[in-house]
Amino acid sequence: MSTADCVRTLDLPIASSTEVLGRALAAALPPTFVVYLHGDLGAGKTSLARALLRGLGWTGSIKSPTYSLVERYPLGAREVVHLDLYRIREAAELEFLGLDDLAGREVLWLVEWPERGAAALPPADLAISLDHAPRGRVATLRAISPAARALWPILNKIEVAGDSV
Repeated sequence: MSTADCVRTLDLPIASSTEVLGRALAAALPPTFVVYLHGDLGAGKTSLARALLRGLGWTGSIKSPTYSLVERYPLGAREVVHLDLYRIREAAELEFLGLDDLAGREVLWLVEWPERGAAALPPADLAISLDHAPRGRVATLRAISPAARALWPILNKIEVAGDSV
């Protein structure tokens, strides 16, 4: 299955649609995976990340990493690292976030504004673009890596607000 075969756009007409998508992704994604979240300010990137974390079982508070740049969530053997790179100017700034110690560990990366730190980030497995739409939002999922393409049959069955992903 090629990358071109693994692109899907769906409507997220209400806030709970984003919640459903995040929880469904949580159930499908393996422990080690990289998700890039693209979209303008207010498009729903952080909302999707929160829903995904809730779907993985995180019960504590979930802060937006807008000012801290990184929030880490230990979930058993897996750790979720949520980055918001909106405020960085160049990838070299990531050097000070302590991400090097994650090498070789089970980490699910959720990266908002990945284009701002691309040179210092692991490559994406799955890219999700969120856009404003006349009715709510639109999400476009794109499987990039072989690992994401192998998951596509599962991702393709997710139901969100009557649409399938």
